[in-house]
Amino acid sequence: RARVFAVSSVGVSGNTRISRADLDALLAGLAGANIVTLDLDRWRQGLLSSPWVEAAAVRRVLPNRVEVVLRERQPMAIGRFGGTLYLLDRAGEVITEYGPLYADLDLPLVDGLAAPAWQRDSIVDARGASLAVRLLADLEQRPDLLRLVSQVDVRDTRNAVVILRGDTANLRLGTTKFADRLQTYVDLAPTLRERLVEIDYVDLRFDERVFARPVAGTANARTGGAVNANGNGRAGGVERGNSSGR
Repeated sequence: RARVFAVSSVGVSGNTRISRADLDALLAGLAGANIVTLDLDRWRQGLLSSPWVEAAAVRRVLPNRVEVVLRERQPMAIGRFGGTLYLLDRAGEVITEYGPLYADLDLPLVDGLAAPAWQRDSIVDARGASLAVRLLADLEQRPDLLRLVSQVDVRDTRNAVVILRGDTANLRLGTTKFADRLQTYVDLAPTLRERLVEIDYVDLRFDERVFARPVAGTANARTGGAVNANGNGRAGGVERGNSSGR
């Protein structure tokens, strides 16, 4: 009679990134177990040990089927820690090491996330991760802008810096209004490029003024430039920005 209640079928849904081999290992021994005496919570906890699994539900379907429903952690960025790359989830926490298996993921690279030496509970600096998560979450509301982002630097937790694809300028976005400020740069970029040969950085933290600094050794290199957010103004040192904006 016990064989009547032996698990003969296991259904799994919600698995996209977790490998089949890892899933089989986590569920090894489930098939053939007695469905009546099955410790569902033990199997659920085992599934949660996978770095990809954010939540899991395991339920009996009598007489002999078990259904598993997974919710995977969603990668938001690739964090660079020294010479190693890691996938980061939407909370800024490490999922797993990035490698060829995840080459299909088109995600921005984030620098400045390494935790200080005294922080021992995680390799991720909580303040830097919080800034990166807020920036990327804001840009998710503007997919057209998010697609432009190549790199993010949060070493200064008071000033997120972004580099766009095909661009070399460091865009200083501060700690708020990320999408609005990035859109301002996209709108003004043609004007700035006409006035400055090579741009080192553009400070977008001020409401009405955008400050641009040329790369040293290029034309206009001795002076910064400022333009209004609508594109008016002069480049070449008429006005200079400071770093007190947010």
